[in-house]
Amino acid sequence: MYKGSCLCGAVVFDLLSELKATTHCHCKMCQKQHGAAFATYASLPKADLRYVSGEEHLSSYNSSGNIVRKFCSVCGSSIEWSGSEKFPDWVSIAVATLDTSFFPKNIQQAHQESRACWLEIS
Repeated sequence: MYKGSCLCGAVVFDLLSELKATTHCHCKMCQKQHGAAFATYASLPKADLRYVSGEEHLSSYNSSGNIVRKFCSVCGSSIEWSGSEKFPDWVSIAVATLDTSFFPKNIQQAHQESRACWLEIS
């Protein structure tokens, strides 16, 4: 249903089902990983994420508890995170890595308590 890739094109993936739970995450870990005020992720079952090429270029970082973040070791693009105890069979994909248009109906705001002080949200 969707195609995606990292900045340098070394990692290419397909998403085989509709994305759910699109979220702008304002937690400090997402801010630091993305170098931005927040990161936008959407989720799907792990079985529906297929790496077409470049899976060998993925590096992993265990950021907290069971959470594992994966990124391209060539260009540093954040690709996914998984390991939620509540949703162990799901993976969250960095929406900005999608090459196919994606129009979420609703976007949640998570961890606004650590929202960047310089970011205005209307």
